[in-house]
Amino acid sequence: MGQLKKFLLVLLCCLLLSCGGDNDRKGGSSELLMLSWDEIVERARGETVTMMMWKGDQNINDYMQEYVKPELKKRYGIDLQIAGGQGNTIVSILKTELEAGKTESEMDLMWINGETFYQLRRIEALFGPFVDKLPNAEYLDLQDPFVKYDFQQPIRGYECPWGTVQFTMIHDTTKIQDPPRGPGELEAFVKAHPGRFTISSDFTGMTLLKSLMIAMAGEEKLQGAFDPAVYKKYSRQLFEYINRLKPHFWRSGNTFPESVSEMHRLYANGEIWMTMSNNEAETDNKIAEGLFPRSSRGYVLESGTIRNSHYLGIPKHSNHRAAAMVAINFMISPGAQLQKLKPGVWGDGTVLKRSKLSTEWQQKFREVGELSHVKARSRLRENALRELAPKYMIKLYEDFRQQVVR
Repeated sequence: MGQLKKFLLVLLCCLLLSCGGDNDRKGGSSELLMLSWDEIVERARGETVTMMMWKGDQNINDYMQEYVKPELKKRYGIDLQIAGGQGNTIVSILKTELEAGKTESEMDLMWINGETFYQLRRIEALFGPFVDKLPNAEYLDLQDPFVKYDFQQPIRGYECPWGTVQFTMIHDTTKIQDPPRGPGELEAFVKAHPGRFTISSDFTGMTLLKSLMIAMAGEEKLQGAFDPAVYKKYSRQLFEYINRLKPHFWRSGNTFPESVSEMHRLYANGEIWMTMSNNEAETDNKIAEGLFPRSSRGYVLESGTIRNSHYLGIPKHSNHRAAAMVAINFMISPGAQLQKLKPGVWGDGTVLKRSKLSTEWQQKFREVGELSHVKARSRLRENALRELAPKYMIKLYEDFRQQVVR
């Protein structure tokens, strides 16, 4: 009987260790958040962090590979591995892992926002709340509604702001001296110049559709939680508008670019005369790369364009959560945010409140200056529209394919 008790005790201990073992291999998530920051950093040293992110822009890839990755290695011994994937791919992977009962995710860090955040919160796939634990979070501009809310969702510490951008249209001034400034002018332009305009079927194209739908409805009617009746009314107007333009699109609207990168190539080749971006610095960046003609200019519609932020999240079952937190803390540091802000590097807007920074850092941010081929960010913000609730974007994706692409 004594031997049986000993066996059962050993078995119980093993079960407790396997079930209670942390995916950081050193304690549960609540225990991790109770550690001091120095202890979290110590736990992170020498770890490998796998980050999943969109890899469709060379400037962003270079920033991550040539700046963030070596700095994390030098400062903390963290090896950052970057995998391509976004949105539905991230949601699908984490959902499959959870349904399979896996306790260790293949991801440790993700670049997310909007409908992806919404879907991950619904399946309880995110670790947190962790943002308040990050020392550099004290500099975040969480009073800015474009940072504090992600597609009207409070972030509640389950994702950390990383950058802020505003949707811009881009045109070649040698071909278009007076670009269209609203839905009516855009319709007239497209019909007058058949084959010279199109929209991508990705996040960027859907952001333009949201901006146009808001212009048609008025911003207040589309604020708050998803309203099926409101969506039905104004999406009908939107798709009637798009389908009127469709025969005059590039390739007569029989096909649509799958990505903004493909849009940019068409624009650079002169096949289309306008392109677009979710980043107001895109025009400067692509001119510097030699992709866009120097006569390119970025602008926002007078009827307004979407402004939003993008974020970093950690899977609940990441095996290296401490190291992911350290990586995020570095990526929102003044130095990393300054480097990211520079035109020619990425040009991504900072999520830091500059008045919270030291005088020295404030001066460094001022020295970056304004963009050269688009209005100052403060001017663009005068025409900034708030993001809609996530389900509007999800429905637009579905209905664009069904009602326009077919």
